[in-house]
Amino acid sequence: MAAALLGVGLVAGVNQGSASPAASRGNSDWLSYGGANDEQHYSALENINVSTIAQLKLAWSFDIPGTVMAVSTPLEINGTLYFVVGYGVVRALDAQTGKLLWEFNPHAERAPGANLKMRLDWGVRGIAYGGDKIYVGTMDGRLLAIRCADGKLAWSAQTTEPGDGRFISGPPKYFDGRVIIGHGGGDNSYARGYVTAYDARTGAKLWRFFTVPGDPSKGFENDAMKRAAKTWSGEWWKYGGGGTVWNAITYDAEFGRIYIGTGNGIPWNPKIRSPAGGDNLFTCSIVALDARTGAYVWHYQLSPNDAWDYDATQDLELATLKIGGEPRKVLMQAAKNGFYYVLDRTTGKLLSAEKFGRESWAERIDLQSGRPVETTNARYEHGSVSIWPAPIGEHNWHAMSFNPRTGLAYIPSFSIGARFTDANVDVKHWADPPPGEGKVGLSFDIVGPGISSLIAWDPLRHQAAWTVSLEPGVHGGTLTTGGNLVFQGRADGEFIAYNAANGARLWSYDAEDGIVGAPISFSVAGQQYVSVVVSYTGFASMFGDTGARYGWDARTQARRVLTFKLGGTAVLPPRPAARRIEPIADPDYAADPQKEAAGAESFAERCITCHGPAGLAGGQGPDLRASALILSPDGFKSVLLDALLQDQGMPGFEELSGTEIEALRQYIRARAHTDRAGPQEQK
Repeated sequence: MAAALLGVGLVAGVNQGSASPAASRGNSDWLSYGGANDEQHYSALENINVSTIAQLKLAWSFDIPGTVMAVSTPLEINGTLYFVVGYGVVRALDAQTGKLLWEFNPHAERAPGANLKMRLDWGVRGIAYGGDKIYVGTMDGRLLAIRCADGKLAWSAQTTEPGDGRFISGPPKYFDGRVIIGHGGGDNSYARGYVTAYDARTGAKLWRFFTVPGDPSKGFENDAMKRAAKTWSGEWWKYGGGGTVWNAITYDAEFGRIYIGTGNGIPWNPKIRSPAGGDNLFTCSIVALDARTGAYVWHYQLSPNDAWDYDATQDLELATLKIGGEPRKVLMQAAKNGFYYVLDRTTGKLLSAEKFGRESWAERIDLQSGRPVETTNARYEHGSVSIWPAPIGEHNWHAMSFNPRTGLAYIPSFSIGARFTDANVDVKHWADPPPGEGKVGLSFDIVGPGISSLIAWDPLRHQAAWTVSLEPGVHGGTLTTGGNLVFQGRADGEFIAYNAANGARLWSYDAEDGIVGAPISFSVAGQQYVSVVVSYTGFASMFGDTGARYGWDARTQARRVLTFKLGGTAVLPPRPAARRIEPIADPDYAADPQKEAAGAESFAERCITCHGPAGLAGGQGPDLRASALILSPDGFKSVLLDALLQDQGMPGFEELSGTEIEALRQYIRARAHTDRAGPQEQK
C-alpha cells in the first residue's frame, strides 16, 4: 500500500477503553528476541505467579568464560537455551541443566579490516531462530547461520564492506523463510543506513532497503529514496546520512510487513549534514516495508531534522488495543526522545504520543500534523542549552515489555540531560574530524545526576500506572508474564520480580553482578523457567560511574547465565572476597599538566566506554590505573599500535601518533599517582 511521506492523524477517543485480552500464542518456547513476532517480551506462562514467586529458586548457573561483554537476551527452543556474548560467540545449553552442548566462535576480532574500535562496549545483544538454525550478526559485519543440532556453520554472508566502519550489535529477525539484519556504525563512520534480507536456507541476498538517499547524481534505488531526497539539502551523501537500523526490527505476519526503527542523522548537527534544513527522511523514523520485496509501505518520523541523536531504534511492539470502543492493531514504542508513541500499524497514523519522563526539547507532539512542537533554543541556535534527554535517551535499547493482560508497558528509563552547543564548530567549513572523535559536529556535556526508574506505562490513559525509583544508572531490560509479574535486573546485581499490576516488590535474588540484558521465560516438560544473562560492563557502566560504584571489576565480574524454577536447589559458588584495586606505584612519574590534559581528552574520545569514566574502573576493560603496562612506554605503545591484545577485546589504534600515545599514558599514570592515596574497594 502506498502512503504519503508522513503518515499521521488523530483518532477520537484514543484514551478510552482498555487493552484486549492476550492473543493465543505458543509460549512454551522463547522463539525470538522479544519472545514472539509481536516482540512484547511477554510470556503467557503463569505457573510462576504472584502466589508462587516466593518458591522461585536457582535451578542452575553457567559461568561465561573470559572478560566478554554479555548483555544479550537468550532464546529457548525445544529444551535448548541459546545466547550470544562478545563479538558474536554463540553457545547452546541444556535448558534444564545448564550443560554446555556446543559453542561457536566467529573470531570477529581477527577478521581483516574488522575495524572493531569502540565496538565491544556495545556487545551483540541478541540472536534469531528459524527452521533448524540460529542466526547471529557479528561485529565485523557478517550474518551467520549456525545449525542448531551441532553448532556448525551453515552459511555466512558479509552484509557490510570490510573496514567500512559498520558493525552488527542488534539481533537479526527471522520471518517466512528469510532473515533480515541492519547494522550500526553511523556515529563513528560515514555510514548510509540499510537493512538487508537473505534467504534463510542458503544465505542468498534477496533485497536491500536504504534508509536515507544517496548521491542524486547516481540515481535513486526506488521512488521512496527519490522522495526522501527532497527532505535533504546540501551534499549530505558525502557524510553517509546515517539512519542506521542497529536494533529494532519487527515482523508483522498479518500484514506481511517488516517494521524497522532508524537511527540519527550523521553528523548529529543538522546545520552540517543538511544546511538548508529539511526533515532528513528516513532518519529517526519507524518505517514499514513489504516483507517479501522490501518495498516502502509507510513511515512515521519521530524527530524530524534530528539535532540530539534521538534514534527511533527502541523496541517496536505490536498489540491490539481497544480504542474508542473499537479494536485497533497498533505499534508501540517508548522512544529515545522521551515520548511514548502509539501508531495504527495498518496505515502508520499517529494515535497518541505523550511524555513518559523529563523531556525539554519539545512541549508536545501535535496530533494533527504528527510533528513535535519544539521549545525555544532546543536546537542551540541561540547559544548553549541544557536539553532532556541526553543522547543516551530516556529509553535506549534495554528491552521494554508489554503485558496484554494488564494493558501496561514496562519501561527501563534513565532520565539525564546534556548541555549542547556548536559554538566551537565552523559549520560552514566543517571537515572530517580527527579519528576517534566521531562524526558529531557539536559538543555536549552530561547534566546530572540522572534519575532511573521502572515505569509501568498505560498507553491508553497516557500516564504511569506505577513507578519504581532506582539508583541512578542504566538498568536491565524487562520481562512480563501471565503470572502477573515483571522481572528486571539492576545495576547493583539484584534480580527482582514485581507485581505487574501495582509494582509491589515480591521477590529478589543477588546475582553477584549487574544486569543489563532482558530475562526470558519458557517451559520444558511442564516446568516453567526464568533465565537471564548477567554482566555489567561497557556502555551501561559509563554513566554515573555505576560499575565502579558497585565494584564490577572487568577482570573478576561474575558473568553468568542464571536460570530459576519453582523449588530449585542450586547454589552459586562462594563469592570471592572483596579486594582492593591498588593503583600502581610509578617511581618515574613527574607531573605534566599540559600533556595530561591532552591525554584526558583522548581518553574520553576513545577509551571511556570500555575502561570506564573518570575512575578508569567499572568498564568493559580493566582498571588501567593498576596495569603494569603503563610503566613501559614501549609496551603501552605496542598494545595500541600493534593490537597485541586484540584477541582479548583490546583493538589497535594505528592512527594515533607517538605524541598522542604518550599523552594517554601520562594521563593514566597521573590518575594512578593521585588515586593511590585512596584506592577503591572492589568486589
